[in-house]
Amino acid sequence: MEEDRDLVVFSDDEGNEFELEIVDYFDYEDQEYAVLIDPEAGCSCGCECGDEECDEGHDTEVYIMKIVVNGEYEEFLPADEDKMSVLEKIVEERFESFDDEEDDEDDEDGEK
Repeated sequence: MEEDRDLVVFSDDEGNEFELEIVDYFDYEDQEYAVLIDPEAGCSCGCECGDEECDEGHDTEVYIMKIVVNGEYEEFLPADEDKMSVLEKIVEERFESFDDEEDDEDDEDGEK
C-alpha cells in the first residue's frame, strides 16, 4: 500500500507550479517550521532514488519554510535568513535522530 504524502503546491515568480513534500515539522522560538523536499527529485548521480540520501552519498535539496496561520489557511513563507544557520542545524540533528531510530528498529527486527 502506498504511503500518504503531504504535498504542497507552490508557484515561482514566473507562475510555474511545482510540488514539495512535507517531511517534518518543528518549532523554534515560538514559530512553526516545515521541512520540505522535491518528491520527484533524484540526486545528481542520476540514480533517481528520491531519498534524502542515496547509496551514492548525494543529498536531496531540503527547504525550510516558516508556517504562518492566516484564518483557515496555512501559508508557507521563506524562513528568515538570519535564522537559517540555526534552523539548518536543527533539521540536520532531527534527520540524524530519525536515522538513529530507523537503525534501532532494524536491529530490533532481527538484523545484526
